[in-house]
Amino acid sequence: VQLQASGGGLVQAGGSLRLSCAAAGRTGSGYSNAWFRQGPGKEREFVAAIFRSGGNTYYADSVKGRFTMSRNNAENTVYLQMNSLTIEDTAVYYCAASRRVILSSLTSPYAYDEWGQGTQVTVSS
Repeated sequence: VQLQASGGGLVQAGGSLRLSCAAAGRTGSGYSNAWFRQGPGKEREFVAAIFRSGGNTYYADSVKGRFTMSRNNAENTVYLQMNSLTIEDTAVYYCAASRRVILSSLTSPYAYDEWGQGTQVTVSS
C-alpha cells in the first residue's frame, strides 16, 4: 500500500491550498487517516485526523477554523483544505493511515503505520 500526497506548493500568507492523499493498492474502509507536518528544525506535529468509525474529524488548535479535513471512501483519498495560511504553516505535510489507531492515540504519529512521502507547503509573507 502506498500513500501518495500531493498539492503542496508556494503560496502567499492568507492564501489557500488543498492537499490530497491517495491510497494506492488497497480498498475498503476501516482506516483512520491523519495529516501531520514537520517544519524546519521542528518535530513532526499533528494537524488533523478522521477516525475510522463515525468519520469525526479532529484538529490541532493551531489550525482549527482554518483547515478542513475530508475523506472520499470511494476514491480512497483524503483531503486537507487549508485556508488563511500563515508563515507558521510552512512545513512538509505528511498523510498517514492505520486500521489500528484508537481514539486516544489519534494525534500521535506513532499510532500510524502507513505514511505518504510528504509534500512541501511554503507560505511567504
